[in-house]
Amino acid sequence: MSHSPPAPHDPVKQVLAAHRGTLAGVGLFSALLNMLMLISPVFMMQVYDRVLTSRSLPTLVALLVVAVVLLGLMGVLDHLRAVVLGRVGLAVDKALRESVFAASLGHAVQGSGKGDGQQPMRDLDTLRGFLGGPGLAVLFDLPWIPVYLLVCFAFHPQLGALALVGALVLTGLMLLSFAISRRGSRNATEALGCRNGWLEGARRNAETLQALGMAGHIRARWKAAHLEALLAQIKTAEAGAAISAFTKVFRILLQLLLLALGAWLVIGAMATPGVMLAASVLAGRALAPLEQAIAQWRGFVQYREARARLALLDVGRPDTPRTVLPLPCGTLTLEQVCVAPPASSMPTLQGITLTLQAGDAMAVVGPSAAGKSTLTRALIGVWPVVRGEIRLDGAEIGQWSREDRGRFTGYLPQSVDLFDGTIRENIARFSPDSDDDSIIAAAREAGTHEMILRLPQGYDTVIGEMGLALSAGQKQRIGLARALHGAPFLVLLDEPNSNLDAEGEAALGRAIRAVRARGGIVIVTAHRPAALAEVNHALFIRDGRQAAFGPRDAVMRRILAQPDAARESSVTPLRTGQTA
Repeated sequence: MSHSPPAPHDPVKQVLAAHRGTLAGVGLFSALLNMLMLISPVFMMQVYDRVLTSRSLPTLVALLVVAVVLLGLMGVLDHLRAVVLGRVGLAVDKALRESVFAASLGHAVQGSGKGDGQQPMRDLDTLRGFLGGPGLAVLFDLPWIPVYLLVCFAFHPQLGALALVGALVLTGLMLLSFAISRRGSRNATEALGCRNGWLEGARRNAETLQALGMAGHIRARWKAAHLEALLAQIKTAEAGAAISAFTKVFRILLQLLLLALGAWLVIGAMATPGVMLAASVLAGRALAPLEQAIAQWRGFVQYREARARLALLDVGRPDTPRTVLPLPCGTLTLEQVCVAPPASSMPTLQGITLTLQAGDAMAVVGPSAAGKSTLTRALIGVWPVVRGEIRLDGAEIGQWSREDRGRFTGYLPQSVDLFDGTIRENIARFSPDSDDDSIIAAAREAGTHEMILRLPQGYDTVIGEMGLALSAGQKQRIGLARALHGAPFLVLLDEPNSNLDAEGEAALGRAIRAVRARGGIVIVTAHRPAALAEVNHALFIRDGRQAAFGPRDAVMRRILAQPDAARESSVTPLRTGQTA
């Protein structure tokens, strides 16, 4: 029996459904506003057909007072509608902002390498701007066009017919604007994403570009992407401007034609002068929502595209309730684990089977591109396990939420990027609940405490964006303290000593021993012997497969017994006396 795929999740629909009462209020305000829009044509008709013929000043004053009061009420309703729509936009932002942030992180974690990782946040801005601005208000005004046209027909069938022809022409222009805006907006968005991706890549690697003389070549690539994006925007803007200009001219022409037709009817005693003027004003009001829709159509297209992109990212989907498991403290087991990059079904690592107990430390060795970092990414949960299982204390690792996994996982990546803030905040992972004792304890365990105290403001030293105020070795040691904060059970260190001096390597060795002593598990990927000296197990990966696993010395002897494997592994042999 086949099952249809689940319906795509629409987060905006969910939020708007929760605020249907508010939207009903907007609809009521719009109804009152559009009825009050009849004030001007009715006032003009009464002045021409009643006041001028009767020459009654009291009638004129009474009409003027009523018109002023109703116009004041219309102004208040228009303001209230704008305020309420602004609240709707804020409600969408509030409901989606956190999951949009998570989607932006997911874009970076999946490492697509294309486009702009900030696009989900820009999509949220687009949603909020459209729903909280005049774009949504126009949609509430469009249904009133037939009402105005019926009033024109009530004035005179020929006036109504001319207004109807004008409405049909503007509707055709609106659909044409939609087609042009949709195609142009899609092309411009893709081009802007490519341009921003080149700029962000250049910014992250500014030092490398300057050192290798690559800045000019990358600038040329960025310039080409920029020009492509600019051309797409200009084409769309020019087409929209042409339609907008024609729409404005056509609306003015239509009002002149209505006046001319009305004058002809007055001359033939088929209508009054008041009807002539009122029909012209009323037709202008009937066509105003269409003209505004054409002006807002590009925004509407961008809104639809942003809504569709966020739906594909599953933004705003409610979390499935989980049973909160106790934090692991015993074993880590991998059973025939196969890992593939995100959005790919081709495994780059497969057949990993091992078990580690509390207090164990394992070195992951192998040639470059063998899959060592892939294993680390799978263990921290950012790359999917396509086959097999990763279990902690018998529970599959996905049974813990990401937040709970962060409580028992410490991670030090190859490239350590710190955030703009103090050293204290970075070690504490920016958690407001961390106390000074836990932060200092993590720094001591990482052997970083004395180094931090030598800085100008110690733990309160502001390190700047990406830790630019620190050397590579200092950032790596602070990153190690961050990984050890909270005494995590599972500590993953990816090339932890790549930027360390002798003092830093000694501190790293003490940190690994400390984690083992308190019953944690350490997995370290390294080529230099200082870290390997502190492990008691080793995993040799070759060509994306497990080649050997077991006690460290036995695995190292097996590697060294195979000259090609020893050469590829790039691991310096341990000196005599270096034991776990």
